[in-house]
Amino acid sequence: MDRRSVKYRVACIVLSDRAAAGEREDGCLPVFRERLEPIYEIVRAIVIPDDPAALQAELIELADSERADCILTSGGTGIAPRDRTPQATAAVLDYEVPGIAEAIRAAALPRVRTAMLSRALAGVRHRTLIVNLPGSPRAVAESLDVFLSTLPHAMELLSERPTDHS
Repeated sequence: MDRRSVKYRVACIVLSDRAAAGEREDGCLPVFRERLEPIYEIVRAIVIPDDPAALQAELIELADSERADCILTSGGTGIAPRDRTPQATAAVLDYEVPGIAEAIRAAALPRVRTAMLSRALAGVRHRTLIVNLPGSPRAVAESLDVFLSTLPHAMELLSERPTDHS
């Protein structure tokens, strides 16, 4: 199968109390669209408050219904009391894929010393890859630059499509 003919489905969830309340405009969803389309089909793009239960409900629905091959979240990955994205994500995962989050932090650290405070994680629920990204548009773009080239391979493995491991 020619991997260029496969269009993977991605959901993008931004966690921001202020953007969800309409107090400020979200800048992350446009970055997701710019970086992912037209190679990936964005099946859901939403902004929700920093609410662990709401995030868990979205992750479970998207993964269990098989609506998304990959779910990308943005925001809530720091150490502030309202930053609960990693805990909410971990609670619904079947297993973690630590290399993705480690690679994102390692790439950011030379430019942004506070990257070491990120608690973002990545993992799998059923056949859906879930990746937490930081909450700024610039950090979303830079994080996608780190792992986007490996995303098709990850999704091929999860879907059990024939793949070349070379």
